[in-house]
Amino acid sequence: MSHRHFIIHKPYGYLSQFKLERQGKKRLLGELYDFPEGIMSVGRLDETSEGLLLLTTDGKESAKVNSFKFEKEYYAQVDGLIDNKAIQDLKDGIELTYKGESYTTKPCKVRLINNPGFPERARRIRDDRHGPTSWISIILREGKFRQVRKMTAAVGFPTLRLVRIRVGQMYLNSMKSGEVMEIESFF
Repeated sequence: MSHRHFIIHKPYGYLSQFKLERQGKKRLLGELYDFPEGIMSVGRLDETSEGLLLLTTDGKESAKVNSFKFEKEYYAQVDGLIDNKAIQDLKDGIELTYKGESYTTKPCKVRLINNPGFPERARRIRDDRHGPTSWISIILREGKFRQVRKMTAAVGFPTLRLVRIRVGQMYLNSMKSGEVMEIESFF
């Protein structure tokens, strides 16, 4: 059996899943494209996060990409004007709680960036009346549950918008929200 691989620009408001026991009003990736049987997301982006998501029918390829070998880069819009101390703290590692246990994140790369100019989300974040925001790039090799959001909140700058732009050498580039592309392989 030959495996199939896809990249998608996961839109805000979608779960990184294809089936739920009780779907209710949740939106799933299968609504965006007629994916083959056995498709799985490689890692996840939570419902309120956007950006590059890899999909495959190959479990071995999924495990390889989810390993610590590949960097994941996120652009995060944070509440307030982030300062150098907070950026350094993020770089050095932040103590968080993961599954009830204290955990210190691994050192990562963080830098202040200009507004990347992403199109407005369907649900607006807020406007300038609520105060200033900053954009940062965070590059890490791990990805625990809501890690980037927890990290920025821990240094006093909660994440308002989170977009994954890169996994390894695969970039979101100019894909539009909801766009799906089938590719030969990830790397």
